[in-house]
Amino acid sequence: MFYQNFKNETIEIRGQKIKLGESKLIRIPIDRLPTGTLIEIPVYIFNGDEVGPTILLQGGLHGDEVNSVELVRRMLIDKSYKIHRGCVIVVPLLNVFGFLNMSRDMHGKDVNRSFPGSKTGSLASRMAYYLIKEITNNVDFAIDYHTGGEQRNNFPQIRYTPQDEIGLQLANIFNAPFMFGSSLIPKSFRNQCYKNNIPVIVYEGGESLRLEEKAIQQGIDGTLRVLKHFKMIHEKVQVPKKKSSIHIKKRRWIRAKVAGLFTPTVHNGEKVEKGQILGHIMDTYGETNFTVKSSANGYIIAKNNFPIINMGDALFHLGNT
Repeated sequence: MFYQNFKNETIEIRGQKIKLGESKLIRIPIDRLPTGTLIEIPVYIFNGDEVGPTILLQGGLHGDEVNSVELVRRMLIDKSYKIHRGCVIVVPLLNVFGFLNMSRDMHGKDVNRSFPGSKTGSLASRMAYYLIKEITNNVDFAIDYHTGGEQRNNFPQIRYTPQDEIGLQLANIFNAPFMFGSSLIPKSFRNQCYKNNIPVIVYEGGESLRLEEKAIQQGIDGTLRVLKHFKMIHEKVQVPKKKSSIHIKKRRWIRAKVAGLFTPTVHNGEKVEKGQILGHIMDTYGETNFTVKSSANGYIIAKNNFPIINMGDALFHLGNT
């Protein structure tokens, strides 16, 4: 995998060239606030001494997914990107506007539904445009970090494109607790990269507007496994060994059949059996108590942490092997 036509001999972003053995921070200007404050995307480039694959590590595509931002930030602080071979391009926070507003979107638009973007379009569209034009054209593959949204907590998992054999290999190397193929979404970052023959795996862990230590550490460990596999970092870097990922083949959401206050009785990541009680939904006056049961054998790969439930709301994401 990736043993020809590597792209890191000279990396060029925003007209600046980064040669072998060089590192640089480049700030890509995107827009200004009404106050005149310039908003920029900081991009860190770590180009190793030897030719090898170029990988993009990207956090904060959705502004409220702070776990992804913290994951990448922590690796920067820990000097995990001391690259000897190949190149690592790091974007800790892409959606600056969403981050400032604690919002998934950017001025009401989802950047991850705006690709390939436009130089003269909406702010979200322009951000998508510059990400593709200035950054991804340099890379061989990418890891895009995300979390669950709307108070849904995703147990650490890797999603890959089913048609992409290299993406499947990368998912196995990353070795998150769960992995599964996920269909391409029109105008998403992963979909655009697939069209450009750039494999992308998506790491999901935790929920929006929350930091979760376990999800952060699982993401760091998986990233280091990938960097170590391609001999990009020193062989002495220690990465915890663990069992191979559980490969999920089918997924379904267990939804609320009634409205009320929801209390789960199982933990995220737990293995469950068909008919097992997963939680209860009660009305606010204590007159009814509806039992939520598992519809099949499988694993809880995500759960809703919000207690106020309407009929039809997603409660548990159940994965089957």
